[in-house]
Amino acid sequence: MSAVERLSVFKTYKLYVGGKFPRSESGRVYEVTDKKGNWLANVPLSSRKDARDAVVAARKAFGGWSGATAYNRGQVLYRVAEMLEGRKEQFVREVAESEGLSKPKAAAVVDAAIDRWVWYAGWTDKIAQVVGGGNPVAGPFFNLSSPEPTGVVVVLAPQESSFLGLVSVIAPVIATGNTAIVVASERAPLPALSLGEVLATSDLPGGVVNVLSGRTAEIATPLAAHQDVNAIDLAGAGTDDGLAKELEIAAADNLKRVLRPQPVDEADWAATPGTERMTAFLETKTVWHPTGALGASGSSY
Repeated sequence: MSAVERLSVFKTYKLYVGGKFPRSESGRVYEVTDKKGNWLANVPLSSRKDARDAVVAARKAFGGWSGATAYNRGQVLYRVAEMLEGRKEQFVREVAESEGLSKPKAAAVVDAAIDRWVWYAGWTDKIAQVVGGGNPVAGPFFNLSSPEPTGVVVVLAPQESSFLGLVSVIAPVIATGNTAIVVASERAPLPALSLGEVLATSDLPGGVVNVLSGRTAEIATPLAAHQDVNAIDLAGAGTDDGLAKELEIAAADNLKRVLRPQPVDEADWAATPGTERMTAFLETKTVWHPTGALGASGSSY
């Protein structure tokens, strides 16, 4: 019996919306190439309809995710790190091809991204103690402040740091109970789309993170103006001042919280993050409660 040459099965990259993997409703795709111009894949070119679908999915998931215990959210984020560890080879290849890095440098980037998930997993049940607590007031009252998630957050992923930067802007948003719509790097979307496959198998409820690929300006414009989006991170618009300004103006229509773009290079993404990206999408709720007198002594609790 003669051997038959086997044809490779090419990977089909899809969007990640509501826990499912749809193609763009428009049917459009665009070519992604490496730094040398070599073809890597065809990926979905998301439309405005895809963006609206992602908002619906994120809003639907918000109640359950924000209502979960901080400890449970930490377990889920740690599970993401576990799953990434098992698929490290795939992500090293995609990062190397997307960013033009050597395999050792790409491996270091992937390791840092996995560690970043673990770092934020540890913060889920600690951030409330850092930004909340009891406030001293003049009067017979308890005055307590506690952080709450802002809601549905649009994240424009960094354009150059296709994986470490991507994780660095997604993880803090969901660690604090928000849900996210992520617009992947336009030039290097493959690690983001593959991350969707990891999230789908990491106990993360469908809709908590939704990943769209395509033209950043085309997708971000309707999202910035969407009335059911509560906040937007403009990290991926950092090199386009005109786009960032346009999105800020659109976001002002329903008073979205806006995290303005900052110039960040790969070395900065690799640095240990502070709490700023977590607190950027938290609201503070303050509760007043009268103290009560106990008996004739007048002591209070």
